[in-house]
Amino acid sequence: YKLTYFNGRGRGELARLLFAAGGIEYEDVRVAGEQWQELKPKTPFGQLPILEVDGTMICESRAIGRLIAKAVGLAGKTDLEAARADMIIDGLEDLGHKVLPIFIEKDENKKAELKKEFTEKTLPPALDHFEKLASAEGYFVGKSLTWADVNFFAFLGFMTGFVPGDHLKGKVNLNKVMGNVTSNAGIAKWLKERPDTAF
Repeated sequence: YKLTYFNGRGRGELARLLFAAGGIEYEDVRVAGEQWQELKPKTPFGQLPILEVDGTMICESRAIGRLIAKAVGLAGKTDLEAARADMIIDGLEDLGHKVLPIFIEKDENKKAELKKEFTEKTLPPALDHFEKLASAEGYFVGKSLTWADVNFFAFLGFMTGFVPGDHLKGKVNLNKVMGNVTSNAGIAKWLKERPDTAF
């Protein structure tokens, strides 16, 4: 396995966390500037991350995540469980699209306005939905860890980088989800060792 992304967590971190959870060795390639311009035309959609497996190049972070989740046994035990995991992943993707304008806004005043609107109006109802979807044991699917839990953890970490705050205050189930992810031995090791990056 060879994973290529920028030197940040962003959309590459889900794959790294899943590899860590499954104890799978992979090449963690981080590109910048000229390297990326050279590589861009060779990628399926002109974007990162990409995962190369036995000479085949896969892109789109969710497709990559799903592939690794299946390989490490975190995709759900049945088709219905897999669909429920996908539902959570897609819900997080929808929420992610609402964070994006904050990420790309250059004007600091507008950025502050967007952050305020997101934290006060968009985020609380979204997190209420996820709180109800997570079990009292702290899992979105079944009674064990899946890539839905791992993706929630990755998403929250990424989002908090741009919109700081204690977003899970009073969210008992979601706090348990976070705890279940960080108590996975492989993930705990990766969190301790991963490079400190800007995003």
